[in-house]
Amino acid sequence: MRTVFFVAPYLMDATLKYVSAAASIPGIRLVVLTQDSASKLPAGARHYSVANALDPECLAAACRDVMRTTGGAHRIIGILENAQEAIARTRELLGLPGIDLATAERFRDKGVMKNTLRDAGVACARFARLHSAADARKFIAEVGFPVVLKPPAGAGCRGTYRVNNTAELDVALSESQPSATREVLAEEFITGEEHSFDTIVIDGEVKFQNILRYLPGPLDVTRNEWIQWCVLAPRDISGPEYDPIRKVGVAAVKALGLRTGMTHMEWFRRKDGSAVVNEVGARPPGAQFTTVMGYVYDRSLYHAWAQAVIDERVDGPFERKYAAGCAYFRGPGMGRVAGIDGLDEAQRKVGKIVVETQLPVVGAGKASGYEGDGFAIVRHPDTEVVQAALRTLIETVKVRYV
Repeated sequence: MRTVFFVAPYLMDATLKYVSAAASIPGIRLVVLTQDSASKLPAGARHYSVANALDPECLAAACRDVMRTTGGAHRIIGILENAQEAIARTRELLGLPGIDLATAERFRDKGVMKNTLRDAGVACARFARLHSAADARKFIAEVGFPVVLKPPAGAGCRGTYRVNNTAELDVALSESQPSATREVLAEEFITGEEHSFDTIVIDGEVKFQNILRYLPGPLDVTRNEWIQWCVLAPRDISGPEYDPIRKVGVAAVKALGLRTGMTHMEWFRRKDGSAVVNEVGARPPGAQFTTVMGYVYDRSLYHAWAQAVIDERVDGPFERKYAAGCAYFRGPGMGRVAGIDGLDEAQRKVGKIVVETQLPVVGAGKASGYEGDGFAIVRHPDTEVVQAALRTLIETVKVRYV
């Protein structure tokens, strides 16, 4: 029986899907290191309470306590962006295989990441590390407006600003407050169609790749509360229009040094068809992307991730059987969810191809991110049918707040 530790500070619904997948791998004793309640865990997963699931010393002590009984451990894994460095450091403390700290830092620190990509000849936005307002103005003098300001180790557009002019720059600087001890990353703003490029890597080789289209980009969604976001997974991604990202995406993953695991990349297709990498995470994607991909291939990508990080293998081939997409529900205003309009109409129009939903909960506080307060996933063999259904959902379903 192999002991695998799963680091999960809090047991959110999305995290539990990965926990369940890991627990299903044969011959595994899965121990979840968490600050959350044992009552949330699925069958097959064991609970171990830790005071701080982002502290490598705390994690290592918990692992050693378990290992005194089990006689050793096989892996320590996790899915959260902000936990990757802590998990990597814990691996080093325990002598366990997996992503090491240097590799985790290349993925986590966006400045280090972009330097690595540039050195490898991978196209990405120009950037600068800001430690003062003067640094920001110097960078803008070089690249011009618009620019993006964000934390070097951020995720999910948190603390991210699109800056179009001097007045917006002053606001962004007053809120982000770059200083000698508070670094902010400034990036050239790239225009184009935004997509993801998600991979599973085994022993340095990309064994699985998937592309999703963002409608519109997450930053636009974050800065405009009235926008309801969608992602689209086309049925066919084999055409020449995706050749640039297949080349650039694989080169980026190799340059960043991931040996085994899953990556989530955001990239832009410019008007000339070329691909530009925005950023890459050494983790599976969030925002229901893994679920959407599962509906495309008619198999669990959660299980494929677990196979990769625990057994260092993935069972192919991956045949794209459907197009799929997800519409994320939210609305303008703040407060708590008061109601959801248009559900009956949406059901009449597209209900036959809806395969999964999570509706906003009346009385719940409004979510702050672009994922909104609920979602609906649709699937059909025809990409145009899926895209039309997504449009119907975001035009029909409306969330109200009080």
